[in-house]
Amino acid sequence: MNTTVIKAFSQVLVHVPDFVRYGSKPSRETGCSGAPLLSAIEAHLRSFEEAVEYPANQVFIGNLHPDRLNGIERPWYHHPVKGASRYGAHGEIMPQEEFLGLMKLADDFDLMWIEQEAAPMLKRSLGAHPFWKGSDLGKIGAGMEMARIRDRIENRGSLPLYHRGRVVGCIHRHHEQDDTLKAQVLMENLLTKASGTLALKNLLERAGIEAAEVDLLLNCSEEAVGDRYNRGGGGLAKAIGEMCGCVCATGCDIKAFCVGPLYALMHAVGLVRSGLFNRVVVVGGGSMAKLGMKFKGHLGKDMPILEDVLGALAFLVTGDDGKSPLIRPDSIGIHNIGSGSSQQSIMESLILKPLDRMGKKITDVDKYAVELQNPEVTVPAGSGNVPLNNYRMIGALAVLRQEIRREEIGRFVLEHGMPGFSPTQGHVPAAVSFLGHAIDAMGRGEMDNTMFVARGSLFLGRMTQLADGLSLLVEKNPGKEALNSLSKKAED
Repeated sequence: MNTTVIKAFSQVLVHVPDFVRYGSKPSRETGCSGAPLLSAIEAHLRSFEEAVEYPANQVFIGNLHPDRLNGIERPWYHHPVKGASRYGAHGEIMPQEEFLGLMKLADDFDLMWIEQEAAPMLKRSLGAHPFWKGSDLGKIGAGMEMARIRDRIENRGSLPLYHRGRVVGCIHRHHEQDDTLKAQVLMENLLTKASGTLALKNLLERAGIEAAEVDLLLNCSEEAVGDRYNRGGGGLAKAIGEMCGCVCATGCDIKAFCVGPLYALMHAVGLVRSGLFNRVVVVGGGSMAKLGMKFKGHLGKDMPILEDVLGALAFLVTGDDGKSPLIRPDSIGIHNIGSGSSQQSIMESLILKPLDRMGKKITDVDKYAVELQNPEVTVPAGSGNVPLNNYRMIGALAVLRQEIRREEIGRFVLEHGMPGFSPTQGHVPAAVSFLGHAIDAMGRGEMDNTMFVARGSLFLGRMTQLADGLSLLVEKNPGKEALNSLSKKAED
């Protein structure tokens, strides 16, 4: 069996303020309340510069470590990182005008029309990006007459595309009677495909490999590509790979709500260990449905709407290279069907059982990566500080096991946890948003291991009341000889 490592990682944000209105919650609420609520949303949107300088976003793309947020007074949006770069150690923050051009490149069925005045601007903006500089951007085209665009919006069910408050195009439905091919759903799918493509482009650059060297793509995002006969059938892994030139790869989509990235990682580990594939990429694009999800709480506090970004990620799993962090196959914790849905049973399944199997204590794990939602998004909406609550539960388990005293829980949280920094994009904040930071720290010899813990709410699909979850440990690569011994022990 091959030992597996995470060789490279990328994480990107796309600032899409004019798409906030199309998030699931804002679109429902503005449909009932109309223009006044939409005007309030528009008045609380951030500029691209504000999004780039927001400390949590700088953590997300790798320019700041999560622990740095402990030293920044809240609210963080009052303390921008002045002069911050849109490019980071793990990826980048893309502005909306570039992304609109990228969406058109992702459009293989003429779903998206751009108006004549906007088309050259989108082409110039995307053409200045390092990944598309000198590329053929002819697919963006010369644009369409505004009269035809307005006719489609007013009479054919197309949705307007906005940029800086004005209509710059539209997205069509692709079948009159098929709700899975209506404009809203196709817009959601295009946003996921385009943002996943940006994440994969960043990954290939950071990994230093050619697109044709990838063998398999596993998409773990939350869209449901399909038609009325096969809702959620998928195919986005191949669609993203096609845009990036992964001509030698195949791919499929893995769906597991928020646990998707860890399930995809588990599959990648098994496939590489078996020798069936050599280089497996896990990729997940952003979720349009989650844009502005907590906007009412933000408006109520007269604060910026922070859910104005799409998050996307990609990481590369390969055989051992002797230096990249390895994934312990004996560390995988599962929440099986008979485990029950109480918080205690979930934590026992995902944390205690795998640690016991490895002979480790709770305090032997340097950092726990849990659901890392940004508390500045969730707390104003009444959803609480999700990562802090999770870390306190893990600390309480350490107390029950007599590894720490009750009065030491606060210190445990500070040392073994971290502030949440991820946008509420479902699968994106579920543990893996710390992966790049963990890889960097292990490479510098500053950390030995991280346990990634993700949980999912299966009841959302109305088919079961069960909870779901998965965990695994990533640790510093001890080198080839030590790895051979560890691999033999795991097989025994």
